[in-house]
Amino acid sequence: MQSGFRIGRVLGINIRIDWSWLFIFFLITWNLSSVFSQQHPNWDPTLQWGVAVVAALLFFISLLAHELAHSLMARAHGISVRSITMFLFGGVSNIQRDPDSPRDEFLIAVVGPITSFIIGVALLLIGSLRVGPLPTSVMANPTEVIGQLSPLPTMLLWLGSINVILGLFNLIPGFPLDGGRVLRSILWVLSGNLRRATLWASRIGQTIAGAMIFSGIAMLFGARLPFFGTGFANGLWLIFIGWFLNSAAALGYEQTVVSDMLRYVPVKNMMRQHPPTVSPDITITELVHENVFGTDDHAFPVLEHDRLEGLVTLEDIRAVAREAWDVTVVREIMTPTERLIAVSVDDDAAMALVRLKKYDVRQLPVLREGRLAGLLRRRDIVKWLQIQTELV
Repeated sequence: MQSGFRIGRVLGINIRIDWSWLFIFFLITWNLSSVFSQQHPNWDPTLQWGVAVVAALLFFISLLAHELAHSLMARAHGISVRSITMFLFGGVSNIQRDPDSPRDEFLIAVVGPITSFIIGVALLLIGSLRVGPLPTSVMANPTEVIGQLSPLPTMLLWLGSINVILGLFNLIPGFPLDGGRVLRSILWVLSGNLRRATLWASRIGQTIAGAMIFSGIAMLFGARLPFFGTGFANGLWLIFIGWFLNSAAALGYEQTVVSDMLRYVPVKNMMRQHPPTVSPDITITELVHENVFGTDDHAFPVLEHDRLEGLVTLEDIRAVAREAWDVTVVREIMTPTERLIAVSVDDDAAMALVRLKKYDVRQLPVLREGRLAGLLRRRDIVKWLQIQTELV
């Protein structure tokens, strides 16, 4: 299940907001209002907070543009993108699988920072043009220069600067940051092996994450670092980023290992053959008492004259009021065949796993020449991976 909520679609890609985004949005808005109150003491509180809210919203729109660039480049190379989720640390594109080549990996990774740089430079130029000529006495004091700016150039110059910083930060060669993915593409060329390249890039990412955590702890005790400064809040934030990067690097490697293990392995090797099936004309009561009770099955293919008519799941049963079970038949609640997401016995399991994640389902019917051959469940894939790992 995905957390948060969907806010719309852009170019066919679902845009979601994670609940953690609300926290960071408030934090950035509050911080900006505080900065503006110091830089522009002549602004009233309503103006300070108003500019801060608009600037924070535009910042997240620029983050969305960064992620859209990744997603559109991935789609241009034949890789499905399910959604983009904005969360505590910015945004993440739900790209369904690893690229097919180092070149594709490089292009998908590098386009994000390039987009941030373009947005940043453009906003800085526009903001500079909006400033116009200032008195010579003011130009001698940069702090006074900032204090003389109106709301629009103030906002544009801040947004431009933060987008340039965002582009630079993402180029840090720590997987799974964009710079780490660029590094992985280079290591992939050198090693000829995606799994090995991911391992090396992941370890570099974890090393950088460790350095961030150590630096953050040092900042908690008063150390002053270039760019990051000092103080409890800055140190805690750097520790948090380092922890997140370390976890993401480890998870990214695990996902690549799983995909690599499943690639070229046919679905028929791990599907459940001869799954329990039901008739479309039995009632929900019969289905529950004869098939659900006493088993751990969550889904049942619906057959009529050996032809697959659909699939009925526990979720379908729960959607019907208990008092209606005796008069409701399976045909009325099942997902019909034409709406089912299915795979063939010869499809590779990596592709099947992508479909399970993409459509957020627990199982897929497996077909052979249009007829039901079995059922592939997520737990079947997990069990197969466990067995393969134990045998290594």
